[in-house]
Amino acid sequence: MAETHLALSGLTRRFGANPPAVDALTLEVPRGALLALLGPSGCGKTTSLRLIAGLERADAGSVRVAGRDVTDLAPEARNMGVVFQSYALFPHMSAAGNVGFGLETRRLSRAERAARVAEALAMVGLADFAQRKPRALSGGQQQRVALARALAIQPDLLLLDEPLSALDAQLRDGVREEIRALQRRLGTTAVFVTHDQAEALAMADLVAVMDRGKLEQCAPPEALFDAPATPFVAGFVGRSSRFEGQVEAPGRIRIAGRLFGATETPAPGPAQVFVRPHRITLAEAGDLPARVTNRVFEGATALLTLDTPIGPLLAEVAAADPFRPGDAGFATLPPTALRVFPL
Repeated sequence: MAETHLALSGLTRRFGANPPAVDALTLEVPRGALLALLGPSGCGKTTSLRLIAGLERADAGSVRVAGRDVTDLAPEARNMGVVFQSYALFPHMSAAGNVGFGLETRRLSRAERAARVAEALAMVGLADFAQRKPRALSGGQQQRVALARALAIQPDLLLLDEPLSALDAQLRDGVREEIRALQRRLGTTAVFVTHDQAEALAMADLVAVMDRGKLEQCAPPEALFDAPATPFVAGFVGRSSRFEGQVEAPGRIRIAGRLFGATETPAPGPAQVFVRPHRITLAEAGDLPARVTNRVFEGATALLTLDTPIGPLLAEVAAADPFRPGDAGFATLPPTALRVFPL
């Protein structure tokens, strides 16, 4: 198992009499991994990043980096590179000037600073743009300058606060891949704040889902998607159909009078069930009568809305699938498709 590089323990931040913005956040990030903090607006992900960076002071808990307790250190003493959502470039400085700004307080020789700046700009593909001012750079290039500035100090930890949100969709995908490839090549441990699920699942080694200041689950993307640990994660990450039912026995749950098998169930009693659309099979024969009420083309796949005896059910099928609105068939819900939580 990889060595822990970032460890948060009971990290808490309150603002006045309001509930904690970050509530006893505890997690570990292995060296060289990228952690995505994911959640809805106001869930505490950006505040968590600012606590790690030292831009907010924790009311309780600790931040450790490579075994060093940095909880009470000033931001400049933590050796962390931060890439902000707004880029935060100085408009009067060239790209090289912006990248070198963070090096000026580090007692490096002029030659070493120049070498670091050139190396950082080359890493992000901007070696030929060193003398351009931000206004002469595209949004993607400005973001690369911000990333180069964060990397030039050779940080112990790279922090990125929704750095792609200001870019258009096509450019965002390209910059996302560049950031991920660079982070992997350098082996830098990184924390990435985003509200975009696709971004988190595509980029991260670990995804920490937050809600109302609390950590709901921290897991690799595949585990998070296939085995959500809480109802919030099941409903927030990806698409699901939700039903209420009654667990009658281990592995058996009744929904709207129909009995279904489930791989894992809580103790008998009221329960809620989440079903991923891609786990549904729709055919001319099966367990559950279904009629297609809507179809949304999504490229290689199509999302169907099915009217069934247990309620509306989403099903993901191949785009070439023949079912269209008004067609009738049968849906099959395999036991592995049902994620069941006590109600």
